[in-house]
Amino acid sequence: MRAVIAESYERIHRSNLIGMGVLPLQYPAGETAQSLGLSGDETFDISGVTALNDGPSPRTLKVSAKKTDGSTVDFDDAVLRIDTPGEADYYRHGGILQYVLRSLLAK
Repeated sequence: MRAVIAESYERIHRSNLIGMGVLPLQYPAGETAQSLGLSGDETFDISGVTALNDGPSPRTLKVSAKKTDGSTVDFDDAVLRIDTPGEADYYRHGGILQYVLRSLLAK
């Protein structure tokens, strides 16, 4: 698993995902898995994960969910929930453990 998309996050849950190198995304405002017709059996493609803390907030990404019947559900405004530059660094390194190890090896 490389990303989780949810309606909202508790701070600790979002931080734990980033610490494990998992991308936390939120459904667009007013949308849910149910309103988008998602069942959990889809395969997701996420694009635009390049400027983690660049540009205005909230940052949004394009998500395409391919259903088992071959149809797709696309939305361009999934909210990226990497909220600080430090969290962006952790995510870029694949999680906090990898970040710390690379920092120690660089010394």
